[in-house]
Amino acid sequence: MRAKRGLGSLAVALALLGAWACGDAQAADVLGQSGAQALYRSGMLPSGAALIGARDGGAQVSGKNAACVSCHRRSGLGVAEGRVVIPPITGHYLFNPGERPAPESPSGPRPAAAYNRVRYTDATLARAIRSGLGPTGQPLSALMPHYALDDATMAGLIAYLRTLSPTMAPGVDTDTIHFATIVTPDADPERARAMLEVLHHFFDNKDAYYRGDAPPLESARRIHYRVLRRWQLHVWTLSGAAETWQAQLRAKLRAEPVMAVVSGIAGRAWWPIHQFCEDAQLPCLLPNVDLPVEHEGDFYSVYYSAGVLLEAELIAARLPASTRHVVQVYRADDIGAPAAKALAASMAQRSISVDNEVLTADADATQLAAAVGHAAAGDALILWLRAEDLRRLPAAAPPSSLWASGLIGGLERSPLPSAWLASTFLTYPVDLPEQRRLRLSWALTWFKVQGIAVTEERTQVDSYLACVILAEALGAEFGNFMRDYLVEQYENLMSFRTLNGYYPHLGLGPGQRFASKGGYLVHISDAATHTVTPDGSWIVP
Repeated sequence: MRAKRGLGSLAVALALLGAWACGDAQAADVLGQSGAQALYRSGMLPSGAALIGARDGGAQVSGKNAACVSCHRRSGLGVAEGRVVIPPITGHYLFNPGERPAPESPSGPRPAAAYNRVRYTDATLARAIRSGLGPTGQPLSALMPHYALDDATMAGLIAYLRTLSPTMAPGVDTDTIHFATIVTPDADPERARAMLEVLHHFFDNKDAYYRGDAPPLESARRIHYRVLRRWQLHVWTLSGAAETWQAQLRAKLRAEPVMAVVSGIAGRAWWPIHQFCEDAQLPCLLPNVDLPVEHEGDFYSVYYSAGVLLEAELIAARLPASTRHVVQVYRADDIGAPAAKALAASMAQRSISVDNEVLTADADATQLAAAVGHAAAGDALILWLRAEDLRRLPAAAPPSSLWASGLIGGLERSPLPSAWLASTFLTYPVDLPEQRRLRLSWALTWFKVQGIAVTEERTQVDSYLACVILAEALGAEFGNFMRDYLVEQYENLMSFRTLNGYYPHLGLGPGQRFASKGGYLVHISDAATHTVTPDGSWIVP
């Protein structure tokens, strides 16, 4: 999840530049699809040993550092890093000289010489990988190691490369790109309505543009975009128990193939959607969820932040070293429960004891007061509670140190009793109100132009930003509408954005799936004006 971007296996990518040009259907049987995929993605040979590449001078790369995916990416469509261009290695480009567009780079286009190369053959492929020589015998980059692959492994790898990004993604046709957004039955109705209004307006604006022609200079509540394909939004509204959602989604995807899921919203459970998207290899891009799924190695789901799991990290990072006992209060059926579990695991590593006061669905103010009352002087009391419970807290705060989830409670609008305000640390995994004001003006102006009433600001801004980033990422694909490549464009582009709504910094390296990685701890200094005062600077746990 926290992998760093780097050029450690750039040489492998350059070495495999021609790895496509040979191989046929029989070659796939030599190594096998799974074995070739393990070599490409993980740097593991069919024997189970690590792939090793030798550089001139004796230096080596091995295993994951030698994996092709690190540079040519999962899609095989390459990337640009600084002045280094890693061209596509998909069959369409390697078999057709002069048809290798430079990968997207935030610093500008790349010289044609960097990617217009002579086509490869079976023999030049083997030579490129084993000896570092290009199709005409020229030396490839000095960064390229040499790989001693046997003939069977080589044939299997080439066959696997043939399978990369062979056709347009499902949901893309000559005229339209289809997207879905997902609404779960436990989603807050007002937030869901606000999200859908933003998405529908954005999609309508896209499709109102005269495709292929310059737009008119005057329009009625329209902001125009240059598009060659229309965007169509499918709203997938789920029903019933969470255990049934994946089956519903599989049926919807069969009936309405889409390229990706954009935005979306849930209340407590998002894991069925996350797992469905991973299984279907369907990008799920920036949903409105405060309890995302954190699972090492998953590829297709991209989130703004780790939500309440990040809040648990923020508290753990700032909890005083003198703390010996923690009391956590949360509702059994709410997103505070997984956050409390994550924090308890962190406390166990520090030999800090934890008592969990779990409120049932029908727990009243008396039971809440009893749960809070278990915190004594010297303890840390941590509240994973929503606004309705915060309003029912006892008027007098306990003598412990006090912490509360900002996301669950309502951020700066968390209705803590007045006696609790000055002493309660509120987790705040977004930018401070004054600092984000300028960035929000961009989205808020768009809402005003569209006639959209701002009723759920964070949900609406995040939904709008999800659409804007989607448009940027699709533009960077240059017509290569592949699902894997779309996710890779998010990794390539998000770090260079400046207008990020609620977040001061967004960025994704390869393998990272949470774009905002930190937050503040704040006090509500004026409940009437919802003013917060940070306790220190931005924290990245």
